[in-house]
Amino acid sequence: MDALSRLNRLSADEARTAFGRCCGSVRWVERMVEARPFSDAPHLFAAAEEAWNRLAPDDWREAFAHHPRIGDMDALRARFASTREWARGEQAGALGAAEEVLNALARENRAYEQRFGHVFIVCASGRTAAEMLDLLRERQGHDPSTELRVAAAEQAKITRLRLEKLLASEVPT
Repeated sequence: MDALSRLNRLSADEARTAFGRCCGSVRWVERMVEARPFSDAPHLFAAAEEAWNRLAPDDWREAFAHHPRIGDMDALRARFASTREWARGEQAGALGAAEEVLNALARENRAYEQRFGHVFIVCASGRTAAEMLDLLRERQGHDPSTELRVAAAEQAKITRLRLEKLLASEVPT
């Protein structure tokens, strides 16, 4: 049985756990549980996008709260155990970065959070720490409404990548 079939057959609680690894919004997770069964991967991805686009800003912020700060490997290890391996891979560009870049990321992350009220969200896959730092600095010039929409779009990309990882994994039966 393939991963999608297993995902479709999970109990509601098991499906909540699986989808919760992909996105931290409770409403998004519930909509995905209710949208099952999925006929194929494109159906799953379309349902995920539709569910995300129907959420309110508070739901987006809830999802953001389930991410470690970019470059904060201690938080990644301690607080985000259920998505640790996926997030570590997504933030691979921060691994081995120069100390000055990591310190600047930490400093800029704090400034960003003070300005916008949530962690900096970026689809980090394939980006270096320096690239993420540049994006972080650039996005601090946004007004709060624009930045919230940009962060939500980045979260949608992260969720899509995690759904792909979920389909590539051994979904529990």
